[in-house]
Amino acid sequence: MSQIENVSRRGFLKNIGIGSGALVLGVQFSSMLSMPKVIAQGLAAEAIGVTSFAPSVYLTINSDNTVAIVVHRSEMGQGIRTSIPMIVADELEADWQQIQVVQGLGDKKYGSQNTDGSRSIRHFYQPLREAGATARMMLEQAAAKIWQVPVSECSAVKGQVMHAKSNRAIAFGDLVAIAASLAVPDKATLVLKSKQDFRFIGKSNVRSVDGKDIATGNTTFGYDVDLPNMRYAVIARPPVLAGKVKHFNSDKAKKISGVIDVIQLDDLVEPAVFKPLGGIAVIATNTWAAMKGRDALVIEWQNSEHADYNSKAYKLALANSCDNPTATLRKKGDVSTALKNANKIINANYYVPQLIHAPMEPPAATAHFHDGIFDIWACTQTPQSAQNNVAQATGLAPEKVNINVTLLGGGFGRKSKPDFVVEAAILSQKLNVPVKVLWTREDEIKNGYYHAVSYQKLSAGIDKNNKVTAWQHIEAAPTISATFSKGADTLGFEASLGMIDMPYDIANVHCGAGKAAAHTRIGWLRSVTNINQAFAVCSFADELAIATNTDSKDYLLSLIGEDRHIDVSKEQAEYGNYGETLDKFPVDTSRLKNVLNSVAKMANWHKSSKGKLPNGNGVGIAVHRSFVSYVASVVEVSTNAQGKVKLERIYMCVDCGTAVNPERITSQMEGAAIFGISLAFYGETTAQGGVIEQGNFDDYPIARMHEVPPIDVQVLASDAPPGGVGEPGVPPVAPAICNAIFAATGKRYRELPLNQYGIV
Repeated sequence: MSQIENVSRRGFLKNIGIGSGALVLGVQFSSMLSMPKVIAQGLAAEAIGVTSFAPSVYLTINSDNTVAIVVHRSEMGQGIRTSIPMIVADELEADWQQIQVVQGLGDKKYGSQNTDGSRSIRHFYQPLREAGATARMMLEQAAAKIWQVPVSECSAVKGQVMHAKSNRAIAFGDLVAIAASLAVPDKATLVLKSKQDFRFIGKSNVRSVDGKDIATGNTTFGYDVDLPNMRYAVIARPPVLAGKVKHFNSDKAKKISGVIDVIQLDDLVEPAVFKPLGGIAVIATNTWAAMKGRDALVIEWQNSEHADYNSKAYKLALANSCDNPTATLRKKGDVSTALKNANKIINANYYVPQLIHAPMEPPAATAHFHDGIFDIWACTQTPQSAQNNVAQATGLAPEKVNINVTLLGGGFGRKSKPDFVVEAAILSQKLNVPVKVLWTREDEIKNGYYHAVSYQKLSAGIDKNNKVTAWQHIEAAPTISATFSKGADTLGFEASLGMIDMPYDIANVHCGAGKAAAHTRIGWLRSVTNINQAFAVCSFADELAIATNTDSKDYLLSLIGEDRHIDVSKEQAEYGNYGETLDKFPVDTSRLKNVLNSVAKMANWHKSSKGKLPNGNGVGIAVHRSFVSYVASVVEVSTNAQGKVKLERIYMCVDCGTAVNPERITSQMEGAAIFGISLAFYGETTAQGGVIEQGNFDDYPIARMHEVPPIDVQVLASDAPPGGVGEPGVPPVAPAICNAIFAATGKRYRELPLNQYGIV
């Protein structure tokens, strides 16, 4: 997109010919940018006399036979701009060639637009099906009126309504005027399609709606937005969290060609929440001038108490905190007594360092303050949160803030924090011109939101029959709550993400947490603390198998035990279950065992684990439930004479309930494996004097193409409600890698990243 034109809502409706003769219910188009170019051009060409009807906020059917489907979630590579239309189009019985995708603006009428937590399909599968079914039934009613036949004799098929008895058909577009006059049917009367009648849901016959444009560069990401008279801004932010500007000199910066202004932003007052960090903004006519101007600034910072944050000392403090837990998170039986009576006690400590999101596209937002309103374009995962935070920071009402969502070049949770959007809005309001704020890679790694470092101590008691009789898991890690409430220092909801929902059938269980103060902005990252806790739990399970001289897969099955539904709330645990009810999404051990057995079969586990691999090779296995989905992974590694480790193959099996878009699910599992490889081998940010020491991919590497092995994915068929997809693939990867390395070398690695050991 070479140019973006601001168009008022009234002007837009006038231009496309939607006026008093049409019924449009609850669909908002605020500018041409809110619709892909193909839509805007297509509708403009048929401007005069177009009528439409929209029985849902997600769906509009036009008399030119196009079907506009609103995607109210953010596209960051997970394929949601394809999957949402698949659901609606299937229930509508639309022809896929009719479908036009409209990116929804930030608006509470759509329900939650917060595209994280692997919730897009999980939360909107049913409402989207109902939207399609509503429109289908109204079109069938319209056709029945025209033909004067019972509506039961009319059926929508591939973009038209058929009357089989008379061999007649009417295209959707020819029915919209009558359909628009009908009452929207009550939800209780809707008849949804049977699974066997699906044409898109569960199929891999639909190409990504954005794939070709992404491949050819014909798309708009946050970094790509370009407005007339736009200014570019980069910001020098405090190197230590909650630091302040003590003094600065901008004389040299202002002498750089292209630099227009230098503006001091308000200092951050904790809690950090989604507020800007403060600092000095350099505004210029181009990005390079803004960056060079920032380099020329002379700033003296006044550091906060977080300047005492040093990673090595902090790690020791976390370990000590585990020895003095202050919170009990789950309690079943009597662990102390069971450990005393155990035939054998196994202890292991695990450490996962502080991580950062590092999406390929760092945060970027463009704001244009004019006529008392904001038009904003941003690569945001949370347009509603961006809208509300901009309103709060600038004094405007939320309805005066229009958030246009661009494509996201990766997100992983970082872009659900709208601080960068607020920065752009503040600067545009001050300057009264469009301003694009760009975060560089260094900005993101040194000043972003971090995934919490954690130290975990696990102990297990084993009886004479090699059965685990006691399980104790103590963890110390800074909590995400500290970002929202200064001083919060103990794990809360994070314990539900792989710790207290440990699914093993053990009579005596104790989970606890020690205190850990936060010294950076802590935020959720892809799969959140499942990363840390699955690494410990899945690695420890493998250690117990080795200690009892039992096959790792078989021992896992014995640990999981009989088929059952687990409710840890009966064991003094506050379990969130990812915001879902246990009735609808139980913790189901039969599904956990099924993915475990399935991935073992994929990998030919028993042959691979019984000495059938070449010398120096090994396989590891791990299984984990997160975001109400179940994923198991087997990793094969090889080693050479120099002790270097190479990944040979990764197998992944996922049960995510009803699979809407299997092709994208497979891609998400592959992406999760690569993400898991990166954090296992390389992921670590460290601090010295409160300052993050890493800054780019040279010192915060991610896996390169030659380091990624073939990845085989199996998506299991299921009639269960849709579960999460984007995040559940990550947690079992790192422990499966470490378990495989142990199988190949006999060396157990309990601390990440693995590159510190010189094996990669």
